[in-house]
Amino acid sequence: MLKDKHILLGITGGIAAYKSADLVSKLKKSGAKVDVVMTKAATEFVSPLTFQTMSQSKVHFDLFGLESYMEVEHIALAQRPDIILIAPATANTIGKIANGIADNMLTTVVMASNVSILFAPAMNTNMYLNPITQKNIKALKELGHQFMNTGEGRLACGDVGAGKMAEPAEIITYLEDYFTEKDLKGKKIVVTAGPTIEEIDPVRFITNHSSGKMGYSIASIAAKRGAEVVLISGPVDLDPPSNVKIVNIKSTEEMMEAVREHFENCDVLIKAAAPSDFKPLNYSDKKIKKRENESKSMSIELTKNPDIAAYFGKIKEHRIMVGFAAETNNIEEYAGLKMKEKNLDFIVANDITQDGAGFKGDTNIATIYDASGQIESLPLMSKDDLSSFILDKVKLILENRS
Repeated sequence: MLKDKHILLGITGGIAAYKSADLVSKLKKSGAKVDVVMTKAATEFVSPLTFQTMSQSKVHFDLFGLESYMEVEHIALAQRPDIILIAPATANTIGKIANGIADNMLTTVVMASNVSILFAPAMNTNMYLNPITQKNIKALKELGHQFMNTGEGRLACGDVGAGKMAEPAEIITYLEDYFTEKDLKGKKIVVTAGPTIEEIDPVRFITNHSSGKMGYSIASIAAKRGAEVVLISGPVDLDPPSNVKIVNIKSTEEMMEAVREHFENCDVLIKAAAPSDFKPLNYSDKKIKKRENESKSMSIELTKNPDIAAYFGKIKEHRIMVGFAAETNNIEEYAGLKMKEKNLDFIVANDITQDGAGFKGDTNIATIYDASGQIESLPLMSKDDLSSFILDKVKLILENRS
């Protein structure tokens, strides 16, 4: 989402400047082009060489430095970016920009630019809450500029309160959302993700290897594209996506009830979860002890869980339903059968024995089968890229039905 986006990163004189090194790294890994402009005060906290190395381009901080090429540096910098990001943004720099002061390289570039500015404030709590600072922030917001919320906690000065700079990962998420077209606005999408667990006794349970990464990726990108998203999640070790309603469940029956609650008002149901097909027929409310079973083996009788996709496929009406098939053999046969039995609009199938296509990884190799008989074989790609492909296909179906 940030690939080939041109971002000018302004770094001002605060201790939070150390976080900006990680921010540059994350921006570059996201495929963004990064120009760095530092104030002289910022260079007292972190060396320009650090940012030059990480951004792989010259760091600008001297307004009156002589250039070896014939262009006015601050004007050239002002014309390149898609957005200006100032992180950390001190009270001093916020005040200067709000009042039209251009007395260093960064503020001069800002004055010469007509793109939006994203500020990530970082300062002492009293400075942040000072009515003058708040007035300046309000004035800049009224001009169409944006501000990251500050975190709260113990600050470098020892005070406790608001004023901590947003974490680099939060800033990246904000930028991804900013640059994503809101082409799913007005649509409600329900996504299921992760495994379910079926308890044997208070200590043991049955589950599978699903990590939830695919479902979480779909939910995150759908929200960035403007959809109202409900993510029904089994137990996973993942950070919740921004702007997504999370419903945490454990068992397949709990997932069934959660889908039922949100199904009526949804436009799309994407079943990326791997709910357990079976559960123990009998649950022991006490831990099963080894000494109670003298033989070398033990049997657990299983019974079928409800088939969530099949149930809602029968009553889907106008809704779009997308399923997933993680298989080890006969991929096309099993995926096609599953799609028909569950009345899916299309199914995303993968061979989990392939390198890069199994559970827990960040990539996938998928083949998409749809109800019209079309087959699309996709190469190895990130789960984020696959999520975008799936949502593009959902969007196309929605447009054809409108």
